Amino acid sequence: MQRLLFVLFGLIISLSFSLSAATIDRIEPMNWWVNMTNPKLQLMVHGDNIAQLSPVVNHPHISVNSVEKTDNPNFMFINLTLKPALKAGTVNIDFVQYDEVMLSHAYPILKRSSDSKQRQGFSSKDTIYLITPDRFANGDTSNDKVASMSEGLNRSFKGGRHGGDIQGVIEHLDYIERMGFTQIWLNPVLENAMPEYSYHGYSTTDYYQVDPRFGSNALYKQLSTKANEKGVGLIMDVILNHIGSEHWWMHDMPSQDWLNQHDNYTQTNHYREALNDPYAAEVDKAGFNKGWFVPTMPDLNQQNPLVATYLTQNAIWWIETAGLSGIRVDTYSYSDKTFLADWTHKIMAEYPNFNIVGEEWSASPATVAYWQKDSPRHDDYPTQLPSLMDFPLQIALVKALTEKESWDKGLIHLNQTLANDFLYGDPSNLVIFPDNHDMARIYTELNEDPALVKMALAFFATTRGIPQIYYGTEILMTGTSDHGELRADFPGGWAGDTIDAKSGHGLASQQLDAQDYTRKLFNWRKNSKLIHQGKLKHYNRQDGMYVYFRYFDDQTKKVMVVLNKNTKSKTLDLGRFSEVLGSDKNFTARDVMSGESLMLKGRVTVPAKQALVLEIE
Repeated sequence: MQRLLFVLFGLIISLSFSLSAATIDRIEPMNWWVNMTNPKLQLMVHGDNIAQLSPVVNHPHISVNSVEKTDNPNFMFINLTLKPALKAGTVNIDFVQYDEVMLSHAYPILKRSSDSKQRQGFSSKDTIYLITPDRFANGDTSNDKVASMSEGLNRSFKGGRHGGDIQGVIEHLDYIERMGFTQIWLNPVLENAMPEYSYHGYSTTDYYQVDPRFGSNALYKQLSTKANEKGVGLIMDVILNHIGSEHWWMHDMPSQDWLNQHDNYTQTNHYREALNDPYAAEVDKAGFNKGWFVPTMPDLNQQNPLVATYLTQNAIWWIETAGLSGIRVDTYSYSDKTFLADWTHKIMAEYPNFNIVGEEWSASPATVAYWQKDSPRHDDYPTQLPSLMDFPLQIALVKALTEKESWDKGLIHLNQTLANDFLYGDPSNLVIFPDNHDMARIYTELNEDPALVKMALAFFATTRGIPQIYYGTEILMTGTSDHGELRADFPGGWAGDTIDAKSGHGLASQQLDAQDYTRKLFNWRKNSKLIHQGKLKHYNRQDGMYVYFRYFDDQTKKVMVVLNKNTKSKTLDLGRFSEVLGSDKNFTARDVMSGESLMLKGRVTVPAKQALVLEIE
């Protein structure tokens, strides 16, 4: 009897210790909303020994469908259904054992904005301004060094933190609006608690918190609100494929299959074509999707449904929280293919007019087009991805303007690349760009020739698609493919800068000229429905010139664009373009850039190394 009492006493002590050890460190998402299209919600609960408890929600309009537990006792996943009658407020989630409430959490359910579902995503009427926040403007010096972050300010190191932040972007909103840009895409702003090279943002360590060196969640929302007041939308850069090696999961992994694990470090083979290659071996397909990008970026296993749901809900949470007008997805095709189709479907079902652009860095239009919704495909892959980055057109533009003209070189690359548009479900919804944060700046690629940069800007402003301009392109910033160099500081964004791009103070004359050209061009584009919605017809390049038109079927108005690559002015006979212009060879036109009215009597003269943009009545 004494032995039995001793055993029972030991069990009671053990149980008491076990119960007292259970904690809640975090619940993600931290809140949700009423009236979402998808009534399902999955909560990730993390805390010491939390899996030993059972969640209970005593609310008539919320039901606990199931609870999923993993091999890690510190995690629990609660599957809820939020019923249509649910009102905004706080819902108590009790965590019980043996009918006793051991822990309780007040979970916020928020009121959803009335127009949230129908929010308009970025489109062909927009021009996107791409910003690397750490290198744009330091609006708040108090967050240059944060005690909880291992990497502090080191502006002298091109791979270090330079101090740019969200407040700096807010302070430049007037400049952004004045330049004619209508959307902002920031490189990732979420927490990157990495020991070094954390400034770029692509090694997320917390999916629900803005990095404190950039600001806060509240400041990010303020940026979105203030930008919207100026008619400027906010696009979030999202990473689905990988996290940073200092992500909090790495210190307490939710499950053994949370990452794509290997016996030894295995890098992706970058063979993105393998997913569509009819001859590709399965080992090569797995080598692409399951390999890690770099050793400091652990690869997420989106085939795990818990990972997939977490990433999907996180994207929706940020759309609602920050009032986003779009998402740009980094390294798009590197994530699991089935997951990507489901992720795009769920987001677009929640926001039918939203836009998402995926990064598929390939020179092949066929490889890029495969991922876009409504593209003709060799299989029945159910993607709902609306947009992609048009890398093939960027590559073609650089060749077009730098190669010496011959039968197979130079401007012909523009004709040849656009001729592949039949591969895309919607070529007008592709994001087009002269450069971005990962490639040499266009001024450098075009041999530091300002005239060629203007031609590139005119092309991307007037051809089909959604133009994106990288910060500093408008003032001819230089940079090779070295990341620290091409992501240089924007002049005037730091106290003590002797040059200020925002005001123009200290800029060289050719920089001011390029900036003024960009401002005029994109402010005109902002109000040109022909460019936003018109059809495109181009003519085979001829005599060092490339000619195309934007027009509507009634052809009452049209825009004619001529890129003259020659070092001498050239005269064009307009008779060649009668298919668009008609048989009458006399036209009144307005030069978009100069504002001058021209009478075209059967021909037009195009100055050397210039893009001529004409509005024709």
